[in-house]
Amino acid sequence: MFISFEGLDGSGKTTQANLLVETLKARHHAVDFIREPGGTDISERIREILLDKKHLGMNEVTELLLFSAARAQLVVQTIQPALKEQRFVVCDRYVDSTMAYQGYGRGLNLDAVRAINAAATFGVMPDVTFLIDISVEEIIERRKQSGTPIDRMESSGKMFYEKVRRGYLATAKEEPQRFVVVDGAQSIEAIKKIIWEEVEKRTRKQKAEMK
Repeated sequence: MFISFEGLDGSGKTTQANLLVETLKARHHAVDFIREPGGTDISERIREILLDKKHLGMNEVTELLLFSAARAQLVVQTIQPALKEQRFVVCDRYVDSTMAYQGYGRGLNLDAVRAINAAATFGVMPDVTFLIDISVEEIIERRKQSGTPIDRMESSGKMFYEKVRRGYLATAKEEPQRFVVVDGAQSIEAIKKIIWEEVEKRTRKQKAEMK
């Protein structure tokens, strides 16, 4: 099963992805945990370029193509082989991030973004995507409390993140069977429970369909 986690930077998606991986391993499931951009040597090099604050002048199309290039390598080198071995694949960000950030956030043509996404994924899409939804105001407050430095993507401003959030919610509305939208303002344990119950349900369904 291929599971992806989406959400604004600071939404708690990475925490929940890690918790799910721990739960799967505790139940003796084979699982690969990967992040985007990254997950392969080539993809990690591209990640360094994308997040480096020295590259604030990066063109929006350049950004889109770099994210997509990292993804294409990840799909071929890591995701497809793992799925063929019937392993769980948990991915911290995937193709929906590109639609939300580069499509809605940067204002690039959505049809063009969809076409590039299709090429970069080779048609490999998650079985379920958890969108940890949280307000931009809450994100800003969390950043103030944590005091963590921001990268190039995170320095884009409040208006940008409002557009990204709207993009995520619009994408989730278009694919209700794949997306599970979770209120990120809940406690970590409450969110963890919602996610695990959904994974269990979909795993049982998947096994039943294979019989």
